[in-house]
Amino acid sequence: MSHDDPPPAAAKKKSPAEEAAEKRREKLTPGSLMKAVIRSGSGDATPADGDQVILHCTTRTMGGIVVNSTRREHGGKGVPLRFVLGRSKMILGFAEGFPTMLKGEIAMFKMEPKIHYAEDDCPVATPDGFPKDDELQFEIEMLDFFKAKVISEDLEVVKKIVDEGKGWETPREPYEVTARITARTADGKDILLSKEGPYFFTLGKSEVPKGLEMGIGSMARKEKATIYVSSTYLTGSSLMPQLEGLEEVHFEVELVQFTQVRDMLGDGRLIKRRVVDGRGEFPMDCPLHDSLLTVHYKGMLLDEPKSVFYDTKIDNDGEPLEFCSGEGLVPEGFEMCVRLMLPGEKSVVTCPPDFAYDKFPRPANVPEGAHVRWEIELLGFEVPKDWTGLNFKEIMEEADKIKSTGNRLFKEGKFELAKAKYEKLLREYNHVHPQDDEEGKIFASSRNSLHLNVAACYQKIGEYRKSIEACNKVLDANPVHVKALYRRGMSYMLGGDFDDAKNDFEKMITVDKSSEPDATAALLKLKQREQEIEKKARKQFKGLFDKKPGEISEVGAESEGAKNVGDAAGSSEAVTSTDRDGSVESSPRAEPDYAFEEERPGIIGRVWPSARRIFSSLGLNRCTIL
Repeated sequence: MSHDDPPPAAAKKKSPAEEAAEKRREKLTPGSLMKAVIRSGSGDATPADGDQVILHCTTRTMGGIVVNSTRREHGGKGVPLRFVLGRSKMILGFAEGFPTMLKGEIAMFKMEPKIHYAEDDCPVATPDGFPKDDELQFEIEMLDFFKAKVISEDLEVVKKIVDEGKGWETPREPYEVTARITARTADGKDILLSKEGPYFFTLGKSEVPKGLEMGIGSMARKEKATIYVSSTYLTGSSLMPQLEGLEEVHFEVELVQFTQVRDMLGDGRLIKRRVVDGRGEFPMDCPLHDSLLTVHYKGMLLDEPKSVFYDTKIDNDGEPLEFCSGEGLVPEGFEMCVRLMLPGEKSVVTCPPDFAYDKFPRPANVPEGAHVRWEIELLGFEVPKDWTGLNFKEIMEEADKIKSTGNRLFKEGKFELAKAKYEKLLREYNHVHPQDDEEGKIFASSRNSLHLNVAACYQKIGEYRKSIEACNKVLDANPVHVKALYRRGMSYMLGGDFDDAKNDFEKMITVDKSSEPDATAALLKLKQREQEIEKKARKQFKGLFDKKPGEISEVGAESEGAKNVGDAAGSSEAVTSTDRDGSVESSPRAEPDYAFEEERPGIIGRVWPSARRIFSSLGLNRCTIL
């Protein structure tokens, strides 16, 4: 090879299946598999891996005696065999012989025992009474083959696409489907004839056989397909109630239309039903990300369809409603459904009270606990400005807007929504690259404040460990960041890690004397908390060592001390402010008492942070209850 020649291409690594097939092929020896063409096929295409082959097979001894057959004239049921090359288990002679055949061809394969059922580690079971140790002849008629869409992993449901459909969306439970369907048995007997109009049914309600439903669930609008379903998936249904005794059914299906019906929560309470299709492809063209949305909607009580409590076309002077998603400006159920709508789409939504107005400012004529129905039309939406092409100053201005929205949501007590805003900005910051030291300082300060805001959100929702992790992202880069020390100390304290909390508060004083008042107040609060929890723990464990063996599981289980501390855990009240750098500051006023679960040998139930001190005061370094 000359120096100018390109380097040889790296050999493509074979898959485990390819390696196994190659190793199995080594069992072939000259004369072990012979083929004779009885009738030529048509065309020049032969089956390949991934194709389904449909064929008749008759097996004979070398003396011409029929051993078994799929054909009726030879004692079979008239039902052809189906295999998916590269997927189905089959004898070695079939695996090597089928790919040589043309459509319509009839061929005779002579196989030595080691090539059929006497093969070492043969992947298929030998039929009863089969002469597996004899040389045999297999007459194969290749009826058809095609690229298969495998629907079930066991290959019992396979689809052949006849005409491609339109778009990417496919129906799923509980979509409403309109389809033309005919069906015949594997031996060609019609069992469901076509009718003038299509069939209508809802996926997931056992209105069609399970295998047919699975196949339709893989189809696009206007697609035509043949769905091959074996007996395992031929479940009873209103479409075809009598399917017992059938080994296989072939369904010819044209998917005329389907209506998107989405169970948004998975429990049947929040349902979105599309009544007018929108523009574009689902879900790529939906406002999945935070956007400015424009909608018309009508709201009414579910049990009283005529009791309209709001209609933008009447109550808003005909003007649509505009709102930004991700900011808690509409009920949660409303926003969840609009995010899955296409522009121009109209949908009807039925919503339970906890996702409607029980957790949102309620219109005067909507009673508490009311289930509601919204008729929504998405007129359009605008995605947030792309930062591509913006300079650093413009990027930080856009970031400040999103951060301000997060701060507003935090003050309103919408901590999950606020956290989502901060975390979104942090992801965007991964693509921001300051150009000089000054920009670097501004950027680092903004990113630190976002991490601390995320920590504050986690603190509010009781996720103290995650709050500590968020603070650590700041402290890893700057171990003397006072605000991060304070927030992490608070999270340690709320989580019951008093020693770590004390270390952070004391470190604040060491690194910044101006923080001493805040640190001193925090240390005082920490001491009070420790004393309160120790007092409650003493009360809980009072009489622990007076119990008889066998009674330990009941100690403290219903004690007043445990109840009081448990009730306090997770409750929190705080005064919130926003610093000049955009970070959210929470000053603790009455943080919750907190207990954590800890498994220790022989102890069943809760172990409070101060329990070790109590055990030590009793002269016990280890306690084992027998």
